[in-house]
This record gives sequence, structure tokens and C-alpha cells, in this order.
Amino acid sequence: MKIADRTLTPAVIAALTYWPDVIWGGQTYPPDPVDLSALTPFLNEVLADLPWSNRGWKVSRVEPGRPLEIESDHRGHSARYTEVSVPGTVGPDGGEGLPFVAKVGFAGDRLIRFQAKIDDVVIGPAVAPAGQLEPHPFGRVFTGLMDLRGISVKVMAMETGRSRSTIHMLRSGRHNPDPLLVQEIARVLGMSESDVRVIAGLDADSPRQDTP
Repeated sequence: MKIADRTLTPAVIAALTYWPDVIWGGQTYPPDPVDLSALTPFLNEVLADLPWSNRGWKVSRVEPGRPLEIESDHRGHSARYTEVSVPGTVGPDGGEGLPFVAKVGFAGDRLIRFQAKIDDVVIGPAVAPAGQLEPHPFGRVFTGLMDLRGISVKVMAMETGRSRSTIHMLRSGRHNPDPLLVQEIARVLGMSESDVRVIAGLDADSPRQDTP
């Protein structure tokens, strides 16, 4: 499955960059109307390439996109690509549709990334190979925080009283950051426990089971 690196047509780019409710430098307001119908076949084509997609379901309606990030080389506000949220409706022919929103990231005429949300289910490219669970997103942040501080796996393991394999698994996203572990690594990182809990996606009232 290859979602990225597709070439976007001028019609699709024009539709993706049509933001009538947004005022920003570089676009006249209100912008000239654009035919959004080019987005329907584009979105259906990308969704059809997702192996878990129901081929009988089609995007039947789209609305103007809402920019999440705008490609720019402006000093202090540089961005490598444009990312747009496109709401709409998807469903079977003649059937009841469900709320749909696509997050489309592109640079120039090249698709960079794509994520779809149908009703309350998020669909997007996987990080791990097929058949393997997705890594916990905290792993990447934890790795960056350690590397920025020059803290090795050996030191983190010693300071937290954990095995090196546990720290390696936490860095790779194969181990969930439980509340007690978050408390221990926050101390080593020199950060507040509450900040690390937020980064780890733990609720403020998540129970912390202290070791006996």
C-alpha cells in the first residue's frame, strides 16, 4: 500500500487550497469560487487503495477544506508542506452516509500523507509492518527527550531501577508508559511528572501503583 508520493492534478490542488472562511496573506478574500467536485474522485481513489476500505462506500459530499498548515518559506513561519482538513460524507450508494473528514498533506503537487476519519474510526497508514501492533507514540518523544539530554539507555535503566530491555521497549513504543514508570523517568529527565503524564497520554487520575 503506497498512499504518499502521488501526483495531484491542478484541479485537486485548487480545490484543496480553496478556503473561503479563512483570511490569510497570499489569498484574495473572498477567493474566487472553485469546483470542489475534483476532490470526490481523488478521495475515493485514495480510500480504495486502503486494504480495509469497503469498496462499496464512496465519498458523496465534500466541503471546502480548512488549512491546518500552510506551506511557506516566510522567515519565522516556514512550513515544508500544506495540510488541509476536508470534511464531507461517505457511505454506500443509496444508503445513509456517515460523517467523513480527510487530512491531506501535500508539497507542491506531491501527496505527502493522508489520513481519513469515518464516523469515529480513524484510518491511516501504519508505522509498523503488517501483522504487528502500532508502536505507542510516546516512544518517539521519550527517545527524543533522552537524546537531547544525552541520557543513555544504560543510565536511564540504572536511574529508574529498570532493565535495559524495558527502556529499549519504551523507546521503540513496544511498552506502554504506565504511571509509575512515568514518575521514574520524569525524575531522570528533569521534568515534572505532570508534564510527562500529559505527553504520555495518561489521565490526571490514572492510578499509580507503587512497587512494594
